[in-house]
Amino acid sequence: MFDTLLPAVYTISEVTTVIRQLIESAEPLQAVRVQGEVSNMKRYSSGHWYFTLKDGGAQLKCVMWRSNADKQRYKPEDGDQVEARGSIGVYDAQGVYQLYAESLKPVGMGDLYRQFEELKARLDAEGLFDPARKRPLPAFPRQIGVVTSPQAAAFQDIQNVLRRRFPLAEIILSPTPVQGADAPPQIAAALERLNQYTQVDVILLIRGGGSIEDLWAFNDEGVARAVAASRIPVVTGVGHEIDFTMVDFVADQRAPTPSAAAEIATPNLDDLRYNTRALTTALDSLMLARLADLEGQVSVTSRTLGHLSPVGRIRTLRQRVDDLTERAGTAQSALLRLHRERLTGQARALEAANPAAILKRGYAIVRRSSDNTPVTRAADTAPDTALTIQFHDGEIKVRTD
Repeated sequence: MFDTLLPAVYTISEVTTVIRQLIESAEPLQAVRVQGEVSNMKRYSSGHWYFTLKDGGAQLKCVMWRSNADKQRYKPEDGDQVEARGSIGVYDAQGVYQLYAESLKPVGMGDLYRQFEELKARLDAEGLFDPARKRPLPAFPRQIGVVTSPQAAAFQDIQNVLRRRFPLAEIILSPTPVQGADAPPQIAAALERLNQYTQVDVILLIRGGGSIEDLWAFNDEGVARAVAASRIPVVTGVGHEIDFTMVDFVADQRAPTPSAAAEIATPNLDDLRYNTRALTTALDSLMLARLADLEGQVSVTSRTLGHLSPVGRIRTLRQRVDDLTERAGTAQSALLRLHRERLTGQARALEAANPAAILKRGYAIVRRSSDNTPVTRAADTAPDTALTIQFHDGEIKVRTD
């Protein structure tokens, strides 16, 4: 077989290349699953993992590139029994074959991972992971509910963070175990207590780091649904940054650690003081600049008004009013004298035409006594007609012949 693949004399690189081609062309080795104990685990700053899997009779070098390592929720340590999935290849520079691992999971946890993925898919299909249902956190919470074990170090950690960042908020603990078979219903009950009997503004659901078994209570369906049903926004801080549990997908916001959850839920009082001072300074500067601008505008407006001032026009009009008033008074006096003279003349004419004045000159007015009708002609009287003759100083009654 080698005679057909290699020349009569060949280099080490040529031999290694043929071996690599043979291995990589073997389909069973390109989708292989192997079990063994982890040893010599090294995680480089590049993000790549290098380790060895071994059993009682052999060992296999393994590599997991960063693109796959970043996806791992489970982080194996030396001594862990794991199942690795990947492909076998050859590292030419050292002339060794090795497993290029795509995923790792602890031996015996396969069923749990299957349950996790099935529940995750089902809750996702119901829309419980939908970003649209995530609620914003209050900017300044007055009361913060905490669901965790009172003995947990994580509870002490977040109290320290909250006292440092935002001591104005009151902390209300709803205690519960956070691991073990009995923990899930008690965690759900602790969430329900805060929803029913308090007015907290935000809930921190927290637990410190641990193995996947320690964190499994937070993958429980009942706990996930209790988080989704909470009327109060929930921030989860379960485990370390690399740990993801079901409640992280359902919660309104996920924090990588319990302390980070406390930081996410509260403003930093020192930052608020600094921002307040900065805003005050900025506001003072803006007000001073605005006042200076307005003063300039007032100055320009004052000069403009000085040019357009009606004071001179008002003085001219006031003097004209005085002149017109004086002329009107003179004209009125003249008109009154004219009317007075006319009235005097008319009074004299009326006096001259007054019947009483005429009677004083010897005239008399004759009227029939029966109807007081004036008699102006002798023909207007008949014999024995009663007449009244009016003189200027009285009247007499007579009767015609």
